[in-house]
Amino acid sequence: MGKELSKQTRNNWQIDALLLISALIASLSGVYFLYFPIGFQGGRNPLYNAIILFNRQGWDLIHTWSGVAMIAVATYHIIIHWKWIVSMSKKVWHELLAGQSKLSKFGKVNVWINFMIALTGLLTAISGIYFLFDVSNTHATQPLFLFSRSTWDLIHTWAGVMMIISAILHFAIHWKWVTKVTSRYFSIEKKQTNQPIKTEKPVLVHSEANGTN
Repeated sequence: MGKELSKQTRNNWQIDALLLISALIASLSGVYFLYFPIGFQGGRNPLYNAIILFNRQGWDLIHTWSGVAMIAVATYHIIIHWKWIVSMSKKVWHELLAGQSKLSKFGKVNVWINFMIALTGLLTAISGIYFLFDVSNTHATQPLFLFSRSTWDLIHTWAGVMMIISAILHFAIHWKWVTKVTSRYFSIEKKQTNQPIKTEKPVLVHSEANGTN
């Protein structure tokens, strides 16, 4: 029987699972828009409203709200790990300044991948929030905030692509930990589900013992 997971590890697994699910839905729906970019309806863009399970409006809703869910979960994830993030950032920064890094090659790769996820995730989130407020659906040169819609679209698209690549690398190098913790998580859940509910045996009160008829 494997060692039971701590409450913190179980909570982290649940948060990571929600983050993974929302990120997968946002990424897969984003692929639709990567292959069928926005444009004019009709002859100039015959693939404008290509239906693959859903039409463009359906994929847009899925992409928008799965993205919102991903941002919310990621924000919560950062908040509960903020002390660790600050501590590790200071450690890595001081080691870089001193030129004497104590991190292994794996540690250095992990730090850079985490940095890329954070940077590209931030750009993807900010550009995604832009589209929540800019509902004009036009590529006019007049910017709503800092850049034009076309520029924000490019930022959102390619930051999202880089975030997906970084997340896949992060997932790959932590694959053993993911499978190990996931296996233990579900084995414990299954054990708790199948565990019989203990019931107290009823106490029989005899009338003779109480001196009653």
